[in-house]
Parts: sequence; C-alpha cells; structure tokens
Amino acid sequence: MPDPIAAPGRIPTRRLKLAGVAAAAIAVAVAVAGVASRVYADKGLQTWTHEQTIPTVSLIQAADGGSRDLVLPGDVQAFNNAPIHARVGGYLKRWYVDIGSHVTAGQLLAEIDTPDLDQQVMQARADLATAQANQHLSDTTAKRWAGLLAQDAVSRQDADTKEGDLAAKTSAVNASKANLDRLLALESFKRITAPFDGVVTTRNTDIGALITTGSAADPALFTVADQHRLRVYVRVPQIYSALIRPGVTAKLAVPEYPGQVFKAAVVNDAQAVNAQSGTVLVQLQLDNTDGRLKPGEYAQATFNMDSAATTTRIPSSALQFRHDGPVVAVVGPDSHVKLRKVTISRDLGSSVEIGAGLGEGDRIVDNPPESLADGDLVRVMTPAAGKGAANAHA
Repeated sequence: MPDPIAAPGRIPTRRLKLAGVAAAAIAVAVAVAGVASRVYADKGLQTWTHEQTIPTVSLIQAADGGSRDLVLPGDVQAFNNAPIHARVGGYLKRWYVDIGSHVTAGQLLAEIDTPDLDQQVMQARADLATAQANQHLSDTTAKRWAGLLAQDAVSRQDADTKEGDLAAKTSAVNASKANLDRLLALESFKRITAPFDGVVTTRNTDIGALITTGSAADPALFTVADQHRLRVYVRVPQIYSALIRPGVTAKLAVPEYPGQVFKAAVVNDAQAVNAQSGTVLVQLQLDNTDGRLKPGEYAQATFNMDSAATTTRIPSSALQFRHDGPVVAVVGPDSHVKLRKVTISRDLGSSVEIGAGLGEGDRIVDNPPESLADGDLVRVMTPAAGKGAANAHA
C-alpha cells in the first residue's frame, strides 16, 4: 500500500529531531568554546599579572678602582714675605726702591728723618758725661778716704760711705751708657734695609710722610717677597688626606699660562682637620727661579689619586642605604637578587669606590627600586646592561 502523501505545509518529525540535535550540538560547542576562551584568558591574565610583578632592571659591572685626578684650588705664596714697618717715628726723608725692584739682603730701601730721636741721643750723651764726671770725683774721694783710714785719721763708717757713693756713681754711669746704647740702636732704624734677597711688592709711603710707631694699625712701609721658591697651600678634604703625603707630586695650572703645567711637591701638612671646613691644610713647594709665577695668585692643583688594588668602582646610583648601612643588589646566574652589604672607601661624586663586598665581575643592578628584596626574581634588560657596564668602566 503506497505511503500516504504528506499534507502540504507540515515538516516530518524525523527532520525536526535531526534539526534539534544539530542545534543542541552547536549550542554545546559554542558554550564549550566560550568557557575554554574564558579559561585561556584567565590563565593569560594570571601569567601577565605575574610577569608584571617581576621588576625589570638594568645591569652594570663593577670596574676596578684605577686612578683619577683630584683637582683642588691652591693659594700661591712667596717662600718668605716680610712687611717692613718703621721702628722709629719721624718723617720719610727719601726712598730708593719702588715696586718690582729686585733687592739684596741689607740693601737700603729708605731713610727716616728723626729730629726728636736725635735730640734724645744728644741728651743721653750729656747725661753719660755727667755720670762719668761724678763717678771720677767719687772714685778720687774714695781713694783718699781709704788712705786716711789706713792712718786712722777717719772712721771706718766714713770710709765705707765714700765707697758706697762710688758704687752708686758707677751704677749711674752704667745706666746712662745703657740708655745711650738703646737710643743709638734706635737710630740705626732710621735706615730701612731689606731683610733678604727678593722683590719689593708694595710701597706705602712717600717723601715727607709722617712715620708713626707703636700701633698695630700702622701700615707697612714696604713689603719684600722672596720669590725664588714658592709655597702653595691646598685644603684637602678629610677623605683624601691619607693619600696626600710628603713627596707626592701635584700639577699646578694658572690662568695666565693656559695649557702649561708646573710641578710642585708636598712637603708637609697641618696634621689636623679644620673643624669648620673638614679639610687638612697641605703645603707644597716649587722652584720659581725664572720668576714666572707670582705670589698671591690663584692656582689649581691636580693630584693623581691611585686607588687600592682591592677596591672597585660603581656609579652612585647603584647604592641603596638601608637600616644596616649601604647595600648593592647583585644578580646571580638564576636571575635572583642578592643584597650585599658594602663598605664605601671614597665618595667620588657620581661614582663611589667600594672597599669590601663586591667583586670585579659582579652583575649589579643600577637604580634598584626601593621594594627590591633579597631573593627577588628580576628581568634583565640586556641592552641597558651593556650600556651600564660601559659607563661604569668609563
């Protein structure tokens, strides 16, 4: 019997079932894909979040200490410098040398007219003559009374009185002579002479000028400086004072001779640190036979500072100061950080010398974050590390 003809507009039941199964399968596939996508996204987010917690650092390598130049200002002074003051008052009679004149020891620089002192000398001579006359008379009298005493013509008391008078008159002669010698010594100061070979650097008087003495404010008439050798005074910071010892040579540079270098040697130092400046005063000397350098000028002294063989140098930016002192973050082969306590030997400004705690081949974190702790995992930026190592060696 033939199948009945389906009514138009109706879908067979079997097809409906197949369509339902296909729709359910598609829905399940979409749901599974969505769940899988969310799971993958969550894992990716976790991985990204974990990677973001790992700090990215740049590395540098510690360089050996090597040597560097320490440049300090210096004060150039003459080996001997003598401000010459007047010892006697009066009026300047004449002067014989001016600034820039080369003089020898004992050479006459000026003469002072001293009318008051001259009168005092004349009076002292007269006093001495009077005292000597009185002494002569007393001596004659004492001898006569001594002869009379031998004949028992006078008493012992009278003879002793005459002897005492002679002793008093002799003392008066000695006093008058000493006073005259003092005034004659002062008269010798009317001639102002050079104390040593040198150059006249100042002249603060002129003919007819009133010369006064006895006051600390009295200006020096002349200043003579011995410039054949010069002293250079340099204030060395305390941290470098142990390296600046007698015999160390420094290079001097002065503005009037650009590009030229003068050698000076350290001869001694103050052996004390100035409490206000924290520096040690160091004295250098140099030969100036040709007279090219001048006392009083400004100079720059350059010392070559050799570091100890055990020191390493790193940039100051690699240091961290924790509660137990300065530390440096060192990255090991496993990319984990080890915080090492270090000892600073010298602070060079942009870099520091480490005396203990680091080796020359250590990989050091530059500009480490404050949150970096011992044992943390870090990500290394290779290009920055190479650049940092080059900068450290430079």
